[in-house]
Amino acid sequence: MTLDSSTPAILRRLLVAGYGEIRSRLRRRLGSEDVADDVLHETWLRVERMSDPGPIKSPMAYLLRIAANVAEDKRQASARLLDFVEIEELLHFADETAEPSRIAEARADITAVERALAELPVRRREIFLASRVHETPHQEIARRYGVSVRIVEREVKAALLHCAERLGREAVQRFGPGAGKRS
Repeated sequence: MTLDSSTPAILRRLLVAGYGEIRSRLRRRLGSEDVADDVLHETWLRVERMSDPGPIKSPMAYLLRIAANVAEDKRQASARLLDFVEIEELLHFADETAEPSRIAEARADITAVERALAELPVRRREIFLASRVHETPHQEIARRYGVSVRIVEREVKAALLHCAERLGREAVQRFGPGAGKRS
C-alpha cells in the first residue's frame, strides 16, 4: 500500500488503531511495560513532528522502525547516565586533594619549580615552557629559534633534568628511545 501526501496523518491513525499490537511487540522486545509505553509516547511525538516523508510502502514497518529507533536512543541515553550505586560512590569519594597538607605540599612544589625554571638560561626556559606548558610542536619551536628539532629535544630534556634535580626527584623518560629509563 503506497500512501499519498497525508502520510503523517495516516501514520497517526495507524498508530492509534494498532496501539495494542505495537505496545505488545515493544513490551516483548524491550522487556518492560513502562519502557514500551515511553517508547510509544515518543514515537507518537515523532510522528506528530514529522514532515511528510512521501509515499511509504509499509506503514506498519515504518512505525515499528521509528519505535525501534526511539528505543535505541533511550538505551544509549540511559547508558550515559550514572546509576544509583555510582552516584553514591561519587558522593562518598574522599577528595584527598583538599587536605591542607597536600595543598601546602603542592604549593611548595610549584614554588620549587618556579625557582628551578628561573635558574635556567633564557632560551632553554622558553623552549621548555613552549614545549611542555604551551604544547607547541618541536618543529615549530625549532623554526622559531632557528635551531634543529634535535636541539629543541636536548633543551627540553636538560630543563626537565634540572627541575627534577631541584625537586629531589628522578626524571623518567616517558617517550622516545630509552623510554622508561631513569636519568
